[in-house]
Amino acid sequence: MAADTEHKRVHFLSPEELIEQADALADIEGTDRTDIIIDALREYIAEATEDERFRQRVAEAYYDDRIEYDLLKALVGTEQARTFQLLKRDLESEPLDLADPDEDADVYDGETATVDPED
Repeated sequence: MAADTEHKRVHFLSPEELIEQADALADIEGTDRTDIIIDALREYIAEATEDERFRQRVAEAYYDDRIEYDLLKALVGTEQARTFQLLKRDLESEPLDLADPDEDADVYDGETATVDPED
């Protein structure tokens, strides 16, 4: 584990067999159960974040303000997070207050061209 990162204690229930397997793996690898679980969680997250459907769910969570930008960036990378951030700003911006076009207006000012499909 990196010594310069913040840590948070968690407590969870797990199937006993899974913990026994993690303990055996830790013993074989010469490490401890915590490192095995952290490595497995990192690998799972890395695989999940490569899945396009997962990335879309992450984007939706960001658009719905269920996750912050820093977490978004950690999950999908800086470039993709920046794209999602720009799209979110666009979605949140007010639409232009333009009147509907006049149905009788001639946008071509009377000048139209035809195209011959044979040309």
